[in-house]
Amino acid sequence: MIHEVIPVGILACNCSIFGDESTHEALVVDPGDNIAEILKLVEKHGLKVTAIVITHAHIDHIGGAQKLKQATGAPVYMNLNDQELQQMMDVQAAWLGVRTPETVAIDAPAKDGDKLMVGATEFLILHTPGHTQGSISLWIPSENKLVAGDTLFRDSIGRTDLPGGNGKQILQSIHDKLMPLPDETVVIPGHGENTTIGREKRVNPFLR
Repeated sequence: MIHEVIPVGILACNCSIFGDESTHEALVVDPGDNIAEILKLVEKHGLKVTAIVITHAHIDHIGGAQKLKQATGAPVYMNLNDQELQQMMDVQAAWLGVRTPETVAIDAPAKDGDKLMVGATEFLILHTPGHTQGSISLWIPSENKLVAGDTLFRDSIGRTDLPGGNGKQILQSIHDKLMPLPDETVVIPGHGENTTIGREKRVNPFLR
């Protein structure tokens, strides 16, 4: 499977583009900004975006979703527990001193246990609240990869001091949903470097 990660926007959110070499279907996770660059990568690999997934409704992860949806016609998936946060986009833009992005309509709820297919590859949605109430992670068993949004980072976890955050809840989500995954699982966090589940079990100070 094709997998490109591109840091987008002023907070360098990791946007993932997954593409199937046979069907040329693509899934884009967290198109926060820089939509022209995302579309160039999609075009480079000869892909057609068939799904847009938002791990949570912070502006740096969802800000470019409407532009990408308009360009591709792909449906947008987001956990509906983040609807209230999505409605605060003007407030979030003011925090960062940026223009309020266009609102995107959510086409499908991303619920715990839901599955998305890209070609023959299964993407399993894990509801991992704590950073926000609607935070999700994507587990791709055949690729041994986890797109963790802002739930788990290399040596850290997501902040919980913003609206919808809950420190106890994020630790519960990581313990219940992420730590049971295989140690060799590659974790693509919402910002920064990749890690593995095994590494975070061993050295992440927040998980001890």
